[in-house]
Amino acid sequence: MNERTRSRARARRIIAVLVCLIVAELAVLVFLVVRYAGGRQEAAGQQPAQEQTATAIPSPTAGPAVELAQTEDMGQAYVDKLVFLGDSTTYGLGFYDVVPFTQVWTPASGTMALANWAIETIDYHPPEAPDAPEDLSITDCAARRRPEVLVITLGVNGVAFLDETSFKQYYTDLVNALLAASPDTHIICQSMYPVIDSKTPDGIDNARVNTANGWIRDVAAATGTRYLNSHDLLTDSTGGLDPAYNNGDDMGIHLNPDGFSVVLQNLRTHAYQ
Repeated sequence: MNERTRSRARARRIIAVLVCLIVAELAVLVFLVVRYAGGRQEAAGQQPAQEQTATAIPSPTAGPAVELAQTEDMGQAYVDKLVFLGDSTTYGLGFYDVVPFTQVWTPASGTMALANWAIETIDYHPPEAPDAPEDLSITDCAARRRPEVLVITLGVNGVAFLDETSFKQYYTDLVNALLAASPDTHIICQSMYPVIDSKTPDGIDNARVNTANGWIRDVAAATGTRYLNSHDLLTDSTGGLDPAYNNGDDMGIHLNPDGFSVVLQNLRTHAYQ
């Protein structure tokens, strides 16, 4: 091999080494970018997890079948089958001993925003050990308990800042996630309750609640679940929450035991069959 040939061979080896180094550097750079982006997403913690797996919102079906029809009074035995998922307007069911906490799924804080359903955890009270609550995701609760009938009452912590598309997307993703975790569960998407406009926080009022209840009905129709209107049974002559059913707090959105009795009676006489 002459000197020119040896020089060319050395040059080719040097070029090959340089190419390998460049490829390695690019691989490291890509890894760091992906790792950095993932770290930022975790650190931000503001995007609800369900946005990453959002499902398309199907169009609601026509006709009144989505609304639960009146039935005979199914009694306390039917109520004992129900599990209630919701925010602070649901928490009162357990707080006032209207039903046991084994039937109430809310976070330990007692409240939850619709937009955060995928990142919230439930203060789950197992029926076999009611005094030993566990911290579980909503879907883990559904997969473990597999309730016969699940009543969702959510949205009041959302009407102030969610538009129709976002509201329906969050609600649809929640329903679909529950059905995936417990396919045999019958889901009732219950209306939000009326509020007392003069007391409610900014952005929450009866106009928004009434509009969003229509969105909930649309989601029930689109997901093949059922809608129950308990709202209208709790109003006074102004269309707001009857003070007789309010627990007297400063927010004007929470029911007292009498209000919950109206809700349970409505469920008993509009049973999921």
